[in-house]
Amino acid sequence: MVRTEISLFMKNAPGELGKLASLFGSEGVNIDALTIQDASSYVQELFKARGKSLKRIASAASYNSMRKDSVEYALIRLLVGDTDKAVDLLSQNEYIFDLMPVIALELDNHPGELANITTKFGEEGININYVYGSVQSPDSKCLFVFCPEDIDLAAKIF
Repeated sequence: MVRTEISLFMKNAPGELGKLASLFGSEGVNIDALTIQDASSYVQELFKARGKSLKRIASAASYNSMRKDSVEYALIRLLVGDTDKAVDLLSQNEYIFDLMPVIALELDNHPGELANITTKFGEEGININYVYGSVQSPDSKCLFVFCPEDIDLAAKIF
């Protein structure tokens, strides 16, 4: 199923995730899935992409500054129960964020299930940019979030 992922930059400091979670919790917005990484690897990829593209995403000076400062920030990707409400809250509280369509799948929790799904992506020629997932217990289903290069084709398959 296609869902909207929120990607946001947040200061990489104690208590910042708690502030975000409290903001959502106090307004009844449930976080369904979440992954966090320091922003430096994300910025490094942007820097590499700039070199491969004829069109610059930002100036070289901007990238060097971003690379230096990015360790102080985290890149958070999350799915929430009420995206519109979350977007309003993030905007009102001056978070820097972006929206991305992703494929969120509930998978059976047994060996080989992830292999079956990712093989299907490959057979259809769809590259997966990133994936994250989790399971609560051996008896429950897994939730995996895939960010494919071709969301339209992936949406037809899944």
